[in-house]
Parts: sequence; structure tokens; C-alpha cells
Amino acid sequence: MSYEKVWQAENFIVGTKQTVKALRNGNVKEVLVATDADPHVTATVVRTAKETNTPVTYVDSMKSLGKACGIEVAASTVAITH
Repeated sequence: MSYEKVWQAENFIVGTKQTVKALRNGNVKEVLVATDADPHVTATVVRTAKETNTPVTYVDSMKSLGKACGIEVAASTVAITH
């Protein structure tokens, strides 16, 4: 279900640094975080999302999240943007 959000999204950002930047700029509707990602990598994204009152959805697999984005590498976080 959550992977479908990425498939249906017109605009999204892949990666933690870009996601944090977009969150701080107020351009994010929702953040998807892979539960199998290193918590040290995703902690800043989750904290920034909470600070900006942006919904966070957890998905099972970095590999599947990357595939949903149309990339051939795993993705720990994805931001669905406005």
C-alpha cells in the first residue's frame, strides 16, 4: 500500500539529505522510511518530519522502496513532495 503512494506520486525525493532539506523548506507532504535502514541514517529524517508535523509512513524494505522510485539501488527514505 505505501509503495503505491510512491508509484502514484508525481514528485518525490530520494535520499536522506535531500529529504531533510525539503522538509526544512516545507515542500514535503509525506515521508516514507524503510524499517530495515540503519536508524542512524533515518533518525534525522524522522526527527525533522516530527518537527515540521509531516506524516511518516514506515515500509518494510529499502530495496522495494528504491524499486518503487524507479531506481536500481535501495532507498532508506523518500519524500513525497507538493
